[in-house]
Amino acid sequence: MPISAAPGVIAIEGDPTHYLNRELSWLEFNARVLAEARSHEVPLFERLKFLSIFFSNLDEFFMVRVAGLQAQTQRTIAEVPPDGLTPHEQLVAISARVHALVDDAYQLWHSDLIPALQRAGIVIVRPDELGATELSALDDRFRTDIFPILTPIAIDPGHPFPHLRNKMINLGIMFSREHEAQEPGFAVIQVPPGLSRLMRVRVEGAARAFVLLEDVIARHVKDFFPSGRLRGTYPFRVTRNWDLEIDEEEGEDLLETIQAELRRRDRGNAVRLEIGFGEGAGTSVQRLCRALKVDASHAVYRVPGPLHIADLIGIVADDERREYRDEPFAPQVPPLFRDVEDIFAVIREQDVLLHHPYESFDPVAEFVSRAADDPNVLAIKQTLYRTGGDSPILKALARAAESGKQVTAIVELKARFDEASNIQWARTLEQSGVQVIYGLLGLKTHAKALLVVRREKDKLRRYVHLSTGNYNPQTARLYTDIGLFTANREIGEDMTSLFNLLTGYSAPPKWNRLLVAPLGLHQAVLGLIAREEAHARAGRKAEIVAQMNALVDVDVIDALYSASQAGVDIKLAVRGICCLRPGIPGLSERIQVRAIIDRFLEHKRLFRFANGGSEEIYMSSADWMPRNFHRRVELMIPIIEPATRARVEDMLNTVMSDTAKTWELASDGSYHKLQQPAGAPLLRSQHRFIELARERVKLSDPLARGGGRFHILRMPAGADDGEPRHRKGAKKKKGLL
Repeated sequence: MPISAAPGVIAIEGDPTHYLNRELSWLEFNARVLAEARSHEVPLFERLKFLSIFFSNLDEFFMVRVAGLQAQTQRTIAEVPPDGLTPHEQLVAISARVHALVDDAYQLWHSDLIPALQRAGIVIVRPDELGATELSALDDRFRTDIFPILTPIAIDPGHPFPHLRNKMINLGIMFSREHEAQEPGFAVIQVPPGLSRLMRVRVEGAARAFVLLEDVIARHVKDFFPSGRLRGTYPFRVTRNWDLEIDEEEGEDLLETIQAELRRRDRGNAVRLEIGFGEGAGTSVQRLCRALKVDASHAVYRVPGPLHIADLIGIVADDERREYRDEPFAPQVPPLFRDVEDIFAVIREQDVLLHHPYESFDPVAEFVSRAADDPNVLAIKQTLYRTGGDSPILKALARAAESGKQVTAIVELKARFDEASNIQWARTLEQSGVQVIYGLLGLKTHAKALLVVRREKDKLRRYVHLSTGNYNPQTARLYTDIGLFTANREIGEDMTSLFNLLTGYSAPPKWNRLLVAPLGLHQAVLGLIAREEAHARAGRKAEIVAQMNALVDVDVIDALYSASQAGVDIKLAVRGICCLRPGIPGLSERIQVRAIIDRFLEHKRLFRFANGGSEEIYMSSADWMPRNFHRRVELMIPIIEPATRARVEDMLNTVMSDTAKTWELASDGSYHKLQQPAGAPLLRSQHRFIELARERVKLSDPLARGGGRFHILRMPAGADDGEPRHRKGAKKKKGLL
């Protein structure tokens, strides 16, 4: 419970000024992404990548968050967040901030990135800038490859306004009617999504040149309306509500319900209208707004350049010039997993921590593959949230089921934007004999957990892998996460209970080591914070250091405020949304909030509590958000072994010491790049982690170079006798490194 206000101490409860708005805080995260695109310390092609991410992020923000706020404005009872802003006030504030950010992004595009790309020999031109020969060839390509696909739709009483697909680019066409008194005619041509938006052309002096598909179509608009007098052509793009509305209690079959919703989703309400360069746009905006039912005052974005710049990342897609990209880096295979005969023996001997993407994800995939092929393995159970399409893990699970093993996959169908993909490979798993479970009613299964049950010396032993990130080999190269292999008996028992909960609604009377949402994780986090507060009041060592993606939960924020007032030093690395206001005298002056934006997406969740000198460290799949605590199945796992705990503590210390890519949150909600004194050395935490991963490999094998290819010697069936085996460190096979 919050403490009573003392002299000089601010009362915690009931003051909306203590909290930052969630949506506006997320926009500040995206502003930091845009800042990386602006930074000349970042290689050119990586700057274009960050600009692409900025625009893709905005798409998802509008499809989910803005769409949700717009839906709330149509209800009689709206949800008002702790900061007190109504849905309408949030929409107005969002519009103002997004318009400013989009203006900044296009200013960057025109004044900085386009000239830099031109110096690198890469240009995007308009068709009328081409020479006569190249323009003639382009016109021929239009007539043969594009014209037959297009469908112009004139809008009049006999032709109602067409349904425009989410995020697709369209051309709006204005033309005069026979009688000048009539309202100008209007037509739409949808730019085919199945064609590349970037068309290669030859331009003298440029190594790589492109024209945009919509510009080529616009050049030939008269071919569709030969008798009309054109008054203008411009591109526009509609963003729609893309969230699923699922009543799980009403749907008899969750899979079929979600499939039906996916078919309906493309007809969601429009939430944003983007309009690009072109004549006639100004006179038809109101017409578009009426047809799409969007608010012209804050949902329309006039952009001074190509729509959705994220699509343009393709101009550098196959350009491998090193000077324009980040230093090449191959994830390292940890020494413990190099050339081992028995991966299970390694895990029996000690817990093994993997730090992705600095360390390879291959051992995780290989662990599942070995389990699938090992005759002593009886069961494999795994949660799957986002796995990617051609996943070696999915193949291994299917192979295990086909060989007669008990294989259970908890597949989360409600993983936003991955629903269709998850349905497809879930059915593939079912066809292989995998027992596929679609989680608990009303909850998303967001925990990242894998359990292998193996027979050893006439007894069963459990092997566990737990992670802060998804079982996805692609994102494991892009996101920073940690994974833990363990054969700890208590954690193994908890994992059995977890899967029984997910498949049979059977919760254990107690958990040995795991903290589980929604069954007590929220209360446990509040209890850990309160314990630090009690230590501080008693004069004992009290400190909280935490890294996460988002901090939104009001109860947790209030608990942190109370702990700060009691004297607890709190250091937070929150990559994205943070609704806590640090640095307010009498409330949060002992709280520091930082955020890192760098080459890899910071994604791991780590928590350290000083606990009066008896330090505790946890990893988790959950951010400190209401949805994670109350509407998802999540895990928080203690790091038990001293060596592993020391390594995680070093990770947190390195993250908190970053001075090269860190932003600091001020109490007014603004972020400022951390400034070092002149001459002081800079620490870039992600580069340091790359160095550490390489150093660990070199220390174990002076001849090792790069990440190599993960390799485990295949063990003959039945060769395992249940005793620990040591790795073979001396003998190396050609081509493994």
